[in-house]
Amino acid sequence: MQKIAGQTMVETVQQALRSQILAGEYAPGARLPSEAQLTRDFDVSRTVIREAVAALRADGLVEARQGAGVFVRPPGEAQDLPFQNLDFALISSVIEVLELRTAVETEAAALAAQRRSPVQEESLLVALGAVQRAAEAGLPTMEADFALHIAIAAATNNPRFVDFLTMVGPKVIPRRALTDSDDEQVSQEYISGIQSEHDAIVTAILDRDEGAARTAMRQHLKRSQKRYRNLLHNAARKSTPLLQP
Repeated sequence: MQKIAGQTMVETVQQALRSQILAGEYAPGARLPSEAQLTRDFDVSRTVIREAVAALRADGLVEARQGAGVFVRPPGEAQDLPFQNLDFALISSVIEVLELRTAVETEAAALAAQRRSPVQEESLLVALGAVQRAAEAGLPTMEADFALHIAIAAATNNPRFVDFLTMVGPKVIPRRALTDSDDEQVSQEYISGIQSEHDAIVTAILDRDEGAARTAMRQHLKRSQKRYRNLLHNAARKSTPLLQP
């Protein structure tokens, strides 16, 4: 599938599926094609499909039924979903989500160290390499970063960890606030630090070191909280807007 200019692949797939639903190609109550089929239809990764479907769920267009699949919701049906009042243009919201992620993903890393399969080990290395290549090329790393965290969640072999991350969406990696800094050195040091933390997490998982994996993930997310709290305090001192949307 060709990416639309100005959109991520997730947004492109999401918009295509939304258009199909609104055009009646999938009637209310109809089941969407399987994740594997959508992956083939759009020629994208499973991560992209999961994020796109999660976005449609957040919009109330579809719903997941355990063991049955994803179905189109009747139009106008009210639905209260979690995480819909998050404003990622506010650093306070970023910190709130990071605190929740610390509680969930710390245990996910430990479980991944216990349960990961050889195939999942390869997926982790591929995802880690993708973040590294993007960083070295000076490209945005947020989507690759999110894919790495999805790969760690998948390696738990408990699908609820993946469900949690996809429900919140890729905005859980709201790096723009720091990488848009006017201080290029700070931005590069930030990315380098993130990479070291990622490497420590993946290494511990591959070594099947549950304790080290738990510690590395906790340190990674705690350091992220500290970075954003520092940004919050600096913005408050300068009396400037916290984040630009």
